[in-house]
Amino acid sequence: MRRSSHANPLAVFLLHVVVISGALITVLPLLWMAYSSFKTTAEIFRYPPWLPPETWSFHNYASLLEGYTYDSWYGNSLLFAGAQTLLTLFFCSLAGFAFAKYTFKGKNILFGLLISSTLIPFQLMLIPLFIEMSQIGWVNTPYAMVLPWVAPAFGIFLMRQFALAVPTELLEAARLDGASEFRSYLQVVLPILRPGLAALGIWTFLSSWNSYIWPLMILRGDVNLTLPVGVAGMEAQAAGSATPFGEIMAAATLMSVPVIVVFVFVQRYFIAGLTAGAVKF
Repeated sequence: MRRSSHANPLAVFLLHVVVISGALITVLPLLWMAYSSFKTTAEIFRYPPWLPPETWSFHNYASLLEGYTYDSWYGNSLLFAGAQTLLTLFFCSLAGFAFAKYTFKGKNILFGLLISSTLIPFQLMLIPLFIEMSQIGWVNTPYAMVLPWVAPAFGIFLMRQFALAVPTELLEAARLDGASEFRSYLQVVLPILRPGLAALGIWTFLSSWNSYIWPLMILRGDVNLTLPVGVAGMEAQAAGSATPFGEIMAAATLMSVPVIVVFVFVQRYFIAGLTAGAVKF
C-alpha cells in the first residue's frame, strides 16, 4: 500500500498556529513600544492598552532630542559597534584561517586553550580588565570600548570552521601564481568565508549595540555614554519628576531601528552562515 504524499491538514494548521503565535509573542511588544512612543504617559497606562492616542504627536521624540544628549549616545553606539564589528571580522578571520590551514608547533594546545577560555564567565573578567584599562589610561576612551573585544574565542572558532572548507588546492595555486599569504587570504579565503562573516558580523554588532555593563563601568560623562546606558539613566535624569515613559519609549524605538535594519537585510546570510558552519571539529 502506497502512502499518501500529502501532508496532514490538521498538522499543517497546528504548525501554522504555533509559528504565528510565536511571531506575535515576539513582535507585539515591539509594536506596543513604537505605538506608545506617540502617547502621553497617562495614555500609555490607560486601559485597554491598544486604544489609540487622542492626538498622534512626535512630542516625545522632540523632547527626547531636546532634553537629552540622545544624538551623542546614538553616535557613540554606532561608532563602537561598527568599529568592533569590522575589527572582529578581520582578526577572527585571520586567526581562524591560520588555525585551519597552517601547521605550527603547539597549534592544538593553543586552540584548546582558546576554546577553554569560553568557559570563563564574562563577569569574572570585568574587574581585572577594568584595572588594566585604568593602568594604561584608557578609561573613558573608545579604545577601551572596542579593542578588548575584537578577538573573541567564539569568533575565531566560527571562522576556523568555515576556513576548513577552503580547498587547499586553491591556496597552492595562488602560491604558484606568486601571491603572498595575505593576498591569498584576501582574494581566495575571504570570498569563501562570506556566510560566516555575515553571521559573525551580526552577532558582534548586536552584542556591542546591546552592551550595558562594560560601558557603564568604563565611560564617564553624559555625552560619552552609549544608548543602553543613556536610556537606562533617563529616569534618574528626571530629577524627582514623573518618569518620562513616553520619551523612554521613543528612545527605545529609535534604538531598535539599526538592529532591525541590519537583521532584515542580512538574515539569510546569518542563517546560512550558522548552518553552513557545522563543519567537523
